[in-house]
Amino acid sequence: MSGIANVIGAGPNGLAAAIVLAEAGFQVQVVEAEPQPGGAARTLPLTLPGFLHDFGSAVHPMAVGSPFFNSLPLPKYGLQWIHPTSPLAHPFDDGTAVILERSIEATEANLGKDGKAWRRLFAPITDHWFEIAPDLLGPLTRFPSHPLLMARLAPRAFPPASSVAKYKFRGERARALFAGLAAHSFLSLDEPLSSGVAVILGAAAHAVGWPIPLGGSQFITDSLCGHLRSLGGSIKTASRVERIADLPKADLTMCDLTPRQLLKVAGEHLSQQYRRRLQHWNYGPAVFKVDYALREPIPWTATDCKRAATVHIGGTFGEIAVSEKAMRNGRHAERPFVLLAQPSLFDRSRAPEGNHTAWAYCHVPNGSTFDMLPRLEAQIERFAPGFEDCILARRVFSPAALEAMDANLIGGDINGGAANLLQFLFRPTGAHYATSAPDIYICSSSTPPGGGVHGMCGFNAANLALARTRRKNIRK
Repeated sequence: MSGIANVIGAGPNGLAAAIVLAEAGFQVQVVEAEPQPGGAARTLPLTLPGFLHDFGSAVHPMAVGSPFFNSLPLPKYGLQWIHPTSPLAHPFDDGTAVILERSIEATEANLGKDGKAWRRLFAPITDHWFEIAPDLLGPLTRFPSHPLLMARLAPRAFPPASSVAKYKFRGERARALFAGLAAHSFLSLDEPLSSGVAVILGAAAHAVGWPIPLGGSQFITDSLCGHLRSLGGSIKTASRVERIADLPKADLTMCDLTPRQLLKVAGEHLSQQYRRRLQHWNYGPAVFKVDYALREPIPWTATDCKRAATVHIGGTFGEIAVSEKAMRNGRHAERPFVLLAQPSLFDRSRAPEGNHTAWAYCHVPNGSTFDMLPRLEAQIERFAPGFEDCILARRVFSPAALEAMDANLIGGDINGGAANLLQFLFRPTGAHYATSAPDIYICSSSTPPGGGVHGMCGFNAANLALARTRRKNIRK
């Protein structure tokens, strides 16, 4: 098959769509607004010289577990994964931490009386990750290749995390560990689907790990770009697209854009009904993020926290639930749940000798202008006394500052839209990747399977576009 394709946006999904089309024989040009490709998968000198920070995602279970990324020769273009000793640490006020180990058996042992329940919850997904991942990350309209495995996932994924934690676990340590995983959903922990994110992320930790890329997340992007160029594709940076009509004429246009941006650049090509459906899209909560240049490693009271690149800071299940409920109700938590990444403990290329980097974020209402820095740092200091004395420099990103760096992060929403049940099923419309224009497709994280660096939104969208193009050519 031959043709010409434009791709708007050089994030992981845009690059994935471009690669699929280039492999199919299309002449592909990717157009990116920012000077550097990658979207939220970029690595930048955000604080002091010699300190490299991941602007967005830093730890990548979904990338290393992505069926599409695993089908590509990305190591050939420089991508190397580093696996921390343990995927995740969760500290408590008593000076200890519960560790999510790569081994499900070791995690079972860590959790004592709740170990067997943890294993029963996660093992059916962990043991069959590579069979279930294409269904889990595929189009919602496709009948699953492994329906029985997907059926086993449903009762684990749809209930609220509060229900799963209450009925599955007896002790606070397992409940808190589960709460931190569920909080990645940006949902209140008493909302349906909040347990689904916990189960998927926990299963991925046991099946494929939570690794970091050597040198930073930019190496995921650069490897995708290298492979695309080897297929004849081109990438044009620092070129913001205001209207699709301004692009060279093409047979297909793939848009790694959220609905609001799609309306702006392609509205004149879309039907009135489709435009109305996009206008009803709800963006989700935002993040307040801080990047740190540190003189030394974070001084965790629980030294086990130094074994993991990811630390969940929030204390008990109840505390995390209060934090996330406040965010969902448009308030700012007094003691926010904080996600922290400390990649330089495992990748010395991120900072000058003896120094370190870290980033941390908490959840806030979309478009928030409230300064969460004192509350966020108080939470870190709670479990790492002396942390503030380690700070050489910091770079604070409000939701507006995040959107200024990446236009897809509307109001600071890093997931392309709220993850409630209705939008889970119809993201962003019932057509998912297709629009009312037969040659325009949306392939951002606003489409299934949603947020995360996995490329599957672009992969799914491009394959739908190819299938429709083939049917159109047959009819001719």
